[in-house]
Amino acid sequence: MDKDELIEYVSEEYDISPEYLWESTPDAFVFRRKNNRKWFAVAMEISKNKLGLDSGEKVYILDVKCDPLMLGSYLEQTGFFRAYHMNKEKWLTVLLDGSVSREDIISVLELSYGLADNKKKKRT
Repeated sequence: MDKDELIEYVSEEYDISPEYLWESTPDAFVFRRKNNRKWFAVAMEISKNKLGLDSGEKVYILDVKCDPLMLGSYLEQTGFFRAYHMNKEKWLTVLLDGSVSREDIISVLELSYGLADNKKKKRT
């Protein structure tokens, strides 16, 4: 899945359009839940070396919320990294360069979308 396929999928599945928030990085965008405006995904283009890879090549990444208990299992797989530019205990970075299957990207998007929902009851 590449950036354009990601936008198309989220638009069709969740009826959400990307929001381009930063003038300094016009290609970076976020997806927010409609019910609470919380981010569930951020996409941007960065150099691979920012992820610890031995390359200055640019790549699109997707940052998604992740259950901290599941983070380790994702990090063992190709194309998954500790979050770039987000909380490294609660977010996960996914390469959008073909190294991660469409099914796996959809799976982490669904997880992130659910984690961004604030309908959980708070303790009193």
